[in-house]
Amino acid sequence: MANRTTPYGAFNYVVNFDGGEIFGGFSDVSGINTEITVAEYRNGNDKENHVRKVAGVHKVGDVTLKRGILNSKTLFDWIGAARTKGPDAQKSVTITLLDESQKAVQTWSLRGVIPMKYTGPTLAGKGGGDVALEEVVLSAEALELSV
Repeated sequence: MANRTTPYGAFNYVVNFDGGEIFGGFSDVSGINTEITVAEYRNGNDKENHVRKVAGVHKVGDVTLKRGILNSKTLFDWIGAARTKGPDAQKSVTITLLDESQKAVQTWSLRGVIPMKYTGPTLAGKGGGDVALEEVVLSAEALELSV
């Protein structure tokens, strides 16, 4: 990245499963985050009356993916595998932000991922212009960032 002053758009990205397996394009990706719990501690003989902040365990937030329904059962098959195989159904998921020339700019890598929630589309007989969307919430054990 040489002297770029304009932020990247949030609309140009790819989502891969297990190093390349693609379940289709996703229109929305949200919830990429990590959090470190902090314990407050104070020695009884500290001269100042304040607490020290000590870093504790960290956790990764749940990531939500949304997409238009495709003629594919692959995503739901993974949900079925998580139901029956438990931890053996874990996958790795990478979310890669791309620049205007489709080159990778930043990648979030999720490890130990299982689908924890699936929401099917809202179907209605009126209208006709809406896309049938499905949503899956992923639970991850670890998050890494690479640039």
